[in-house]
Amino acid sequence: MIVEREKALEAAFYKTKYGNQPCRDFLLELGRDDRREVGSDIFAVQKGFPMGFPLCRKMDSDLWEVRSTVSDGICRIFFTVDANTMILLHGFRKKSQKTPLDEIETAKNRLRDYKEQNK
Repeated sequence: MIVEREKALEAAFYKTKYGNQPCRDFLLELGRDDRREVGSDIFAVQKGFPMGFPLCRKMDSDLWEVRSTVSDGICRIFFTVDANTMILLHGFRKKSQKTPLDEIETAKNRLRDYKEQNK
């Protein structure tokens, strides 16, 4: 008998003060197959959190990344966890071995903004 594990986390998109959802916009720009792959990886993290490498990696005290391989390379989705919710902060296509500092800073800025909005 196979027992389906319930999700440990719900998922929600970070919203700017203007209501924009930049991570959602990034995902919608991906092709259907790539979007499905990234979505599947996000779902796996939702079900198995906390989990580690290679699918998920802690980047900072309240910041993690989902690591996905897509048709033309690698995608990263940065997220934080608030109560039982995975807040998807930032997504990008990775073009080098090392994660670019500006991408990490974008995620950290969105995390600060999210915390400020949800005091």
